[in-house]
Amino acid sequence: AIVDADTGFGETMNVARTIQTLEDAGLAGCHIEDQVNPKRCGHLDGKEVVDEETALKRIRAARDARRDPNFLIMARTDIRAVDGLDAAIDRIQKLVDAGADAIFPEAMKNLDEFRAVVEAVDVPVLANMTEFGKSDLFTVDQLREVGVRMVIWPVSLLRMAMGAAERALDTLIDEGNLESQLGTMQHRADLYDLIDYESYNQFDSGIFNFQITKE
Repeated sequence: AIVDADTGFGETMNVARTIQTLEDAGLAGCHIEDQVNPKRCGHLDGKEVVDEETALKRIRAARDARRDPNFLIMARTDIRAVDGLDAAIDRIQKLVDAGADAIFPEAMKNLDEFRAVVEAVDVPVLANMTEFGKSDLFTVDQLREVGVRMVIWPVSLLRMAMGAAERALDTLIDEGNLESQLGTMQHRADLYDLIDYESYNQFDSGIFNFQITKE
């Protein structure tokens, strides 16, 4: 698993603690951002980023604290929305020089911008395809063609689930039951197949096979 760690225990002097704590928890990597704390969603206006030296110190601290060479340090930068693409590419290159294993350029606007980032560095680049944000929603194939190596859809399943829940509640209000929505639901049989319910049922039957009898 890779988590968005930012600087969870404070500023640059404590990035090392963050990295080692995540390593001890068994995680495989993390993102380190360059926003000013407290941060904002990467697709909202009004973001602020730290100065260059602070951003680089965060990555250097993470690199130097890492004990497992396979722990992935991904540098995320939000500077594109603040100072433009040229500034983003300049910072991205310096983040890689500071020790970043991969780059997360937030809020790129089009495929040409992603391509420019990919061509500027020799480490994998991640694309964030969150809906309703500043980036167009590209397909995996489109992103692959410009050299992007990783893609995330960080809130998509939650948005799908919440949309379905909202529609179900509207149906309850309008119709009084959910019979008209049965075709959109996961069937009980599919759920049991997904969680392998039968195996658990057999396990329970084999272990808890006693009966309490009255004297």
